[in-house]
Amino acid sequence: MNAITDNKPATVPTKSRRRMPTELSIFLVLMILQVSIIGLLAIGVTQVIITTGIDLSSGSVLALSAMIAASLAQTSDFSRAVFPSLTDLPVWIPVAMGLGVGLLAGAINGSIIAVTGIPPFIATLGMMVSARGLARYYTEGQPVSMLSDSYTAIGHGAMPVIIFLVVAVIFHIALRYTKYGKYTYAIGGNMQAARTSGINVKRHLIIVYSIAGLLAGLAGVVASARAATGQAGMGMSYELDAIAAAVIGGTSLAGGVGRITGTVIGALILGVMASGFTFVGVDAYIQDIIKGLIIVVAVVIDQYRNKRKLKR
Repeated sequence: MNAITDNKPATVPTKSRRRMPTELSIFLVLMILQVSIIGLLAIGVTQVIITTGIDLSSGSVLALSAMIAASLAQTSDFSRAVFPSLTDLPVWIPVAMGLGVGLLAGAINGSIIAVTGIPPFIATLGMMVSARGLARYYTEGQPVSMLSDSYTAIGHGAMPVIIFLVVAVIFHIALRYTKYGKYTYAIGGNMQAARTSGINVKRHLIIVYSIAGLLAGLAGVVASARAATGQAGMGMSYELDAIAAAVIGGTSLAGGVGRITGTVIGALILGVMASGFTFVGVDAYIQDIIKGLIIVVAVVIDQYRNKRKLKR
């Protein structure tokens, strides 16, 4: 009897079989949730890098947008509201203001770069410092709390994941199948040739940077709704993570090459890496060092690819 029993194949209980896919799906949602805010920034940064530009201001614009949106999403129950006469507003008002602040910051970046011709690194560096300063000045460094339930619902559960994936799909389609995408790649591939072919390069650069700012504003709204507070220190160094996600995902710093799908994968790689390091107990400072090395290696590989293309 024992021999017959021992030869029987081991079976997994039905409850365990059902639990495994559920646990996997929860893990994936949590993983994407962890990188959704940086992912929103990275989608905008990817489009900027494709045009041979760079955006160092996205993390600071996130903070400024979060502060302004949160200040208009406070409830009347809070005695120290930033604007006591502007409490309990419909949720679309703080959301629209957060998006508008990001859009304005991006438009300023794009206009300065397109009109004056100064390097994007300098223009966006100036915006990075200015936006962070404005975020601190707005409430004199004090956090903004007691936000309405309708506003914080934007950051609850899987909503940030849904927003991130919807935005990723929209801009994947825009870059791959629309005139906007063709112009973006054309400018990144050869700006002079794009200008000669009739593309209004200045106007298109303003549009690209405006979109990057808009997505930074959206990230600020989602971040403040998720944390149920607005703080001037939000988004610190997020611009570097966004650039890292784009570069790891295959976007070339030389311009003209990049995909939103690659950026999403790059953001997920960063998320998996951070979760894995935290799980095994790697120090946060060591994580930053490793992340920096990965960025450098990705850029070196990109440069090597570009050199090989030029030799052909």
